[in-house]
Amino acid sequence: MEHGVLRLLLAICLAVAGADSTAAPRVIHEAPSVFGGSVVVTDDGDRLRSLRFGREGDPQSTILVGDPDYLHLQYARVVLAGLALVDAPRRILVVGLGGASLPVFLRKHYPDAMIDVVEIDPAVVAAAKLHFAFKEDDRMRAHVADGRAFIEKGGQAPYDVIILDAYGSDATPAHLTTLEFLRAVRKRSTPNGVVISSFWARGKNPKYDAMVRTYQEAFAGIYLIEAPEKANHVLFALQRPKPLDRTAFAAAAKRISSAKGFRFDLGELVNRGYLDAPAMDGRVTALQDAPKSRPQK
Repeated sequence: MEHGVLRLLLAICLAVAGADSTAAPRVIHEAPSVFGGSVVVTDDGDRLRSLRFGREGDPQSTILVGDPDYLHLQYARVVLAGLALVDAPRRILVVGLGGASLPVFLRKHYPDAMIDVVEIDPAVVAAAKLHFAFKEDDRMRAHVADGRAFIEKGGQAPYDVIILDAYGSDATPAHLTTLEFLRAVRKRSTPNGVVISSFWARGKNPKYDAMVRTYQEAFAGIYLIEAPEKANHVLFALQRPKPLDRTAFAAAAKRISSAKGFRFDLGELVNRGYLDAPAMDGRVTALQDAPKSRPQK
């Protein structure tokens, strides 16, 4: 009888432990977004903290509290492979703040670089400052603005690295995908700089091929890396193409992560996810701004 009671108690303990391990993330912050819905910050357990759009939304950014070196989402690590395509960057632009994991990481490892971060939603900026250790200083500044408007307005010196990371749970904003926008981005990039864009892969993105084609028309050379999650592809665009194949790109990326002391091997990510850019032909056309309607007389 005692053995039966012990087995019952053990089963109850295991059930409770299992329930705890699959418990829903705990909401610690929620604020209305200017675009409707809400900006939500959750405690996901084990010191993980995520920013979401809506309580049921997928994590847009995830950090390990107190550890700026930690990048939880694999696609964010792949983004950093673009650092292998440019000399030590002095000016960096990040469009899309989220939970600030990339800006905070870059601020630590490139302390002498000027970093501008553009985020359209002030509620996201507030959440990043309150819960994700995002701090403005003399070398990192947040701008509450539409990314395209900020780039087209100019007024800043060109950037060595431009990271376009402003995509939502289902798509990249259309006005950040067109040929007109990418030509403006190119003007804001230094001649030897790199433009890095993360977007949903073909299975979740019906505009995938057209988006790649648009980059091919706007820039002289591109590279594509599939993130380990498979849902994201990261595109690297250059004004002046570099003769790099998978092996050379992976070797250059490995040198960056080793020299900077990253906890992950960028070379391995490049080698594993390297994709050949699709051939540029007339079957897929570049995305363009919708024609402006003529004023009625």
